[in-house]
Amino acid sequence: MKKPFHFFFHGARKEDIAFSGIVLLLCVALYFIPTGFEDRLPKDTEQVEGRIAAVDNSHMEQHGLVLSGSQGVEVELLEGKWKGRIIRTGNHFLGKMELDRVFEPGDHALMSITSSGGVITWGHTADHYRLWIEFVLLMIFSLFLLFYGGFFGFQAILSFFFTGLVLWKLTIPHMLKGVDPVLLSFVIVCVLSAAILFLVAGLNRKGVVAFMGAVTGLGVTALMTLCFTQPFKISGAVRPFSETLLYSGFTHLNITRIFIAGVVLSASGAVMDLAMDISAAMSEIVRHNPRISRKDLFFSGNIIGRSVIGTMTTTLLLAYSGGYLAMLMLFMGQGIPDANILNMNYVAAEILHTLVGSFGLVLVAPITTVMGTLLYIPRQG
Repeated sequence: MKKPFHFFFHGARKEDIAFSGIVLLLCVALYFIPTGFEDRLPKDTEQVEGRIAAVDNSHMEQHGLVLSGSQGVEVELLEGKWKGRIIRTGNHFLGKMELDRVFEPGDHALMSITSSGGVITWGHTADHYRLWIEFVLLMIFSLFLLFYGGFFGFQAILSFFFTGLVLWKLTIPHMLKGVDPVLLSFVIVCVLSAAILFLVAGLNRKGVVAFMGAVTGLGVTALMTLCFTQPFKISGAVRPFSETLLYSGFTHLNITRIFIAGVVLSASGAVMDLAMDISAAMSEIVRHNPRISRKDLFFSGNIIGRSVIGTMTTTLLLAYSGGYLAMLMLFMGQGIPDANILNMNYVAAEILHTLVGSFGLVLVAPITTVMGTLLYIPRQG
């Protein structure tokens, strides 16, 4: 029994295991922290899985690609206190392909059920039930990381869940409560950078070098976004659901600053990746050649950084433009001139997003190299 555990923890130090335990406890604590917005749902409302038993399409009309009218559905509830009960409800169409869904007998749906006095007073088919398939995909992903990385794979999983919980339990609720999004996002990415990089690299100089380089790059990204958002005349309304957020009772929010916070958050992953790549490479250089001079280590770190920067900036361009691929196809298909496309607020927002994120990447490489040169070789001779 010792061999599997020895293989799993191979290369892990006691302090790294202890730090992982602390992060795991933080994940558990974050999971049980309420966001403060749970009470916005009606009382006695629960979300349960249901199976579509029958459908009535007599009131459903299709005009080209757009649906109108409604679809009658009979749903058998599969969980909760109403398990086994069959209810009839309507699936109303909004005329938007991204929001409308059509059910067929045998489909599973996420149901919102409201009851009062022991009677179901309202039932709504929220959407197709995808929680199980999402869980299965997450398990496959986690098992692959554990099988390939052992304890280091476990640390990667832990950083993944910690990031998600911090965003969902701390970042979003505090933004909704009116905390400045830019300041909050920068503090959050610093905390996440520390947790993720020290989980991945360990509590050592490699983690410190990567952390200092990442925080510097993120700070530059935040400052660049603050400086250029106003000249670009970009409003936070370019982001999906931003206007809907204001109309949902949150008119006090500054959606432009939320846009800036989103730029910082989305760039943080690439910045951490680049900082860790350079720090880990310089660490290996020193480990294999402990007598290397600071000058040689500095030039080696610069060569590594220059090699990685090109692919990382392209990664940002592909990641951001991929989300608006259909929009760009529409513009080209209609023959809109390139100047008009580049001047549109949606496209300009992505240009700003890409360039300021890339600028942070360009700066994080030399900063990490300098930090690595100073920390990996603290004394000459």
